[in-house]
Amino acid sequence: MPDFDVVSLLDHDAPSVGDTAPDFTRPLVNAEFWEDASLSDLADDGPVLLVFHTMAGAFPATYVWNELRDRGVPEDVQAVGVSISSPYEHKSFLEARDVDARLFSDPAAGVAADYDLEHDLDGMTGVTEHRPAVFLLDEDRTVQYRWVADEWPDFPDYEGIEDALDDL
Repeated sequence: MPDFDVVSLLDHDAPSVGDTAPDFTRPLVNAEFWEDASLSDLADDGPVLLVFHTMAGAFPATYVWNELRDRGVPEDVQAVGVSISSPYEHKSFLEARDVDARLFSDPAAGVAADYDLEHDLDGMTGVTEHRPAVFLLDEDRTVQYRWVADEWPDFPDYEGIEDALDDL
């Protein structure tokens, strides 16, 4: 595993279990194309596993999506990511990782701000990315499960995610 400096992240006020997750519209990318889509439209079609991650191709994002791919997400749950990466970067990432998910492109980190998940990168003035976090949402966008990183790098509680998916 690469050698990283561990950074404690600031307190946050991300949505909690029982809260309604904020809606947003951004380009949603799959391995073939992208188009603007809203979180509420996705949730109307069934539960959503919403994964906030570092930029596509960065080690933490690669690890998270490899782990979710290998563990599997039930077919009736939509696995959806959010990061600052462009649609082009997301498309390449999905193809390279063979991940069955779609990824929202949020280059200005506005969704991260709405969820209180901004992470200003040290030594990069004006560059903000998404703090790692996972939310399992039901059809009403009600948060059924939440994990938010307390430090960087930090990785989701995959057993906790599996338990929450089993409880749907």
